[in-house]
Amino acid sequence: MTDLSDLTLDELRPHLVVAMLPHVPFDGWSATALAAAERDLGLVGGTGRLAFPGGAIDMVDAWIAHADTLMLAALDNPEFHAMKVRQKIATAVRTRLEQAAPHREALRRAAAVLANPANALKTPRLSWRTADTIWRLAGDRATDFNHYTKRALLAGVYSSTLLYWLADESEDFADSWAFLDRRIANVMEIEKLKARVKGTAGGERLSLARFLGRLRYPVED
Repeated sequence: MTDLSDLTLDELRPHLVVAMLPHVPFDGWSATALAAAERDLGLVGGTGRLAFPGGAIDMVDAWIAHADTLMLAALDNPEFHAMKVRQKIATAVRTRLEQAAPHREALRRAAAVLANPANALKTPRLSWRTADTIWRLAGDRATDFNHYTKRALLAGVYSSTLLYWLADESEDFADSWAFLDRRIANVMEIEKLKARVKGTAGGERLSLARFLGRLRYPVED
């Protein structure tokens, strides 16, 4: 068993958010749930406040990062890498949600935190990070304008599918996977988007690229 007392705050955060998950459906992403996680892990009270100085949004951020890591671990295998790009993207998004299924209420609570206007600057960056993780897992190494358009489109697909999935009561979430397939079809029209971008005035293209670049490499406050 890992000795948590030897971990840095960065290393401790995933342990804390996982320990919080049973408490979040009742207490939300809150100091109360965090204190319960500390007790469950046998940590000194107040450790969680050091790990998550920004409160709920920092907790959700850490959980999303941990979920991205779990998705990578599940799909970094020869079978996944042999798939076509469209199938890789669909499989990654579906895997991401299937892994979260046991914690659906915690995810609803996380969505409420992300929807808070106070988090309006950080929320898009978290969606962007997940989209970037998926595209890199799918083998995309683009560094030009395509880098931004692909990730912006996929962030929209993932976010809309997540919201659909949270309300889905169909058996085995069949309706969500059908919804995802329809949205993925839109993403795979990237070549058409590229053609439209090429027809855009250079100044406008640079302006959009700069905006998207701020999501990829955000300026710290």
